[in-house]
Amino acid sequence: MKISGYQLFWLMFTMEFGMTAIFTLSPAVFLAKQDTWISILFATLIALATTFVAVKLSLLYPEKTFIQSSQLILGRWLGKLVLIPYFLMWITVTGVILREFADFVFITLFNATPLWAIILIMLGAVVYATGSGGLRSIARSGEIIGPVTAAGCIFVFILSMKDWDWYRLLPIYANTGIKPILKGSLTPASFLAESFMVVMLVAFVKKPQQVMKTSMLGVVAAATAILSMTAIVLLVFGPNLPAKFIYPLCSVVSFISVMDFLQNMDILIVVLWIVSIFTKLSLYMFITSYGTAQLFRIKKWRRTIWWIAPIVFVLSLLPHNTNDTMNYAKSIWHDWIFPINLVGIPLILWIIGSIRKKITLKT
Repeated sequence: MKISGYQLFWLMFTMEFGMTAIFTLSPAVFLAKQDTWISILFATLIALATTFVAVKLSLLYPEKTFIQSSQLILGRWLGKLVLIPYFLMWITVTGVILREFADFVFITLFNATPLWAIILIMLGAVVYATGSGGLRSIARSGEIIGPVTAAGCIFVFILSMKDWDWYRLLPIYANTGIKPILKGSLTPASFLAESFMVVMLVAFVKKPQQVMKTSMLGVVAAATAILSMTAIVLLVFGPNLPAKFIYPLCSVVSFISVMDFLQNMDILIVVLWIVSIFTKLSLYMFITSYGTAQLFRIKKWRRTIWWIAPIVFVLSLLPHNTNDTMNYAKSIWHDWIFPINLVGIPLILWIIGSIRKKITLKT
């Protein structure tokens, strides 16, 4: 199940772009106003730092996954204890993403279709992709989905130019200040920091020495696409309206009209978002299933998919509405998972692992 550095790049780009562009712009604009593009730059720096730590941690034991390396660094029992918040994160996040996908599709496309039916269709596709070909099939689909998503961003960028008003970005910094800008960067940074997932992927990359460069480029490419989408939203609507929209990027794409011929372009962003969510969900399903099999020493890891998928399905039905999933992102993900699972624990593990490696080499 080996993948190339090129495939890893597109996996990182596709996974990072979709949900960050759709769900983080509104809260970021609410805080940073017309300086949200500066917030995205800060978010990119934070994401690059977390990616750097994650890759460095992985390269301590490049042939091992995070499940194995954590036990090598901390010992068998403490290493397993550290894994508990990650399994809780992977399973709950997969359920929340699935529900966010269903809510988004329900609001934008199929408002007469039961949510459970929308969820089952996507979950079935994810289970099939993960179970049939594992990481290799997900990576191959990413090779197609990634470039198509990037091309879609360029298309939206070009078509929206006629509606730009550069004065909507002014004044720069004067009306906000550093504190709102930094606060506005935290939500997109927490989504971009999902690049931490690379700790479960390094063991499958053909040339581990390329992982740092590839992962960093993937984050930069995704952040660049998000920055361009943020700029479009601000240039078209200004800083006030996007803060009130649930999906400001969809709103700005639906606003596009070229010679009264190209209209209702919001279907484009919907399709791009759906395929990127498919990649992200498939990756989460893979690392959860494969990690569970490694933790409990199950030889055929695909068997774990069949009891993880029902759990995820049930979790996706628990939120009452979009506000519940948004609250999860604002409170649990933003305030707990991001600082602890994506920043704190990896940094501590990297420091401890590096010290243990040096001591082992000296002895």
